Amino acid sequence: MAFPIHRLRRLRRTERLRSLVRETRITPDAMIYPIFVGPGKGVRKEISSMPGQFTLSIDRAVEVAREAEKLGVGGLLLFGLPPHKDETGSDACDESGIVQNALRAIRQNVKDLTLITDVCLCEYTSHGHCGVIKHRDVDNDATLKLLAESAVSHARAGADMVAPSDMMDGRVAAIRSALDREGFPNTPIMAYSAKYASAFYGPFRTAADCAPQFGDRRSYQMDPPNAREAMREIALDIQEGADIVMVKPAMPYLDIISRARRLYHVPIAGYQVSGEYSMIEAAAKAGWIERDRIVMETLTAIKRAGADILITYYALELAKTL
Repeated sequence: MAFPIHRLRRLRRTERLRSLVRETRITPDAMIYPIFVGPGKGVRKEISSMPGQFTLSIDRAVEVAREAEKLGVGGLLLFGLPPHKDETGSDACDESGIVQNALRAIRQNVKDLTLITDVCLCEYTSHGHCGVIKHRDVDNDATLKLLAESAVSHARAGADMVAPSDMMDGRVAAIRSALDREGFPNTPIMAYSAKYASAFYGPFRTAADCAPQFGDRRSYQMDPPNAREAMREIALDIQEGADIVMVKPAMPYLDIISRARRLYHVPIAGYQVSGEYSMIEAAAKAGWIERDRIVMETLTAIKRAGADILITYYALELAKTL
């Protein structure tokens, strides 16, 4: 039986009714806030390509962590901006590196907040690539050892979870083995499993000063037209020990999130990346869109597609209003 017996507008009549039957909900505890931590003291420098986001010194990162804890945000994702870069990204593995020091400082001041670290070399290398360079190409297997060392150093410094974003083959297994061997069997891995070679990363590369100095990352990040390959990447990461898998970017790859949700029974994270954020901010500044509605609509779409976890630069802002 259809109209007039069934009137779907009945449950849309008021905000209370709409809220009562809402299928997809966004809550602060399901969001992760990415932050950029760099050298210095008292530094809170706005990122030119990401208005409203900042490069933070460690003391300022502690302040943000306290705020995130108070607001009930699910966690922080830390990216390190080292004072010096070299060919092998040595600061990534340094026990006194920028992220390691930030972890210890935050952990001393914040007790009830999940601290997650990005595990990659691109932010630390002088050439801007995600691994060791040999013959002007990233050497996959030589990179695995450094990624594992970096992850272990993060765990020692207080990371609750590590998140490899490099897209090297076998990195999850290498990191899992190293964590277990060094006494961190309970440290979970959130793998950037389906990370595409996307043009949406531009603002982030400005923020982290990590654009490749030659070539590009298409030999290791995924080719955007490929969906079946993403399922292979996710399956392999799960087999190697990933506890959470991620699709990045989120909005242009909602189909990948949805397909992964149907196939796999592990938590899925969707990363609303810098380009997605900056496009919203630019369009809002120009007066072309209703900013707050667009923010909620885009994040709702990512959640509706099947993401359990939202990694977004809007996490703190939304946690104040949700």
